[in-house]
Amino acid sequence: MANHQEVDGVFVALADPTRRRVIRRLGHGPTSVGDLAAEFPITLPSFMKHVRTLESNGLIRTVKVGRVRTCVLNRERLAVVDDWLAEQRRIWEQRTDRLERLVTDEEDV
Repeated sequence: MANHQEVDGVFVALADPTRRRVIRRLGHGPTSVGDLAAEFPITLPSFMKHVRTLESNGLIRTVKVGRVRTCVLNRERLAVVDDWLAEQRRIWEQRTDRLERLVTDEEDV
């Protein structure tokens, strides 16, 4: 189970549509920063801020070979979101099950 800071960081990183598009694009495979940036109508420095946010929250890794920096999706990090959602789903299912039992038990009386 991820701690709250990890969850917060991942959700902050995923809150921006540009960063979600980068994640989606990297789902198809590693891509250079230059190729990724060409897909967005923003300046390279602005795009690099998004890359740094994704990297600092562990959602991507970058590797520099020569002058080319390549971004790679860290799929394991997305499990933080899956784990959090699964925990919330379990909590709410338990609550609705209790509510259903309360309502059906009173109807039987």
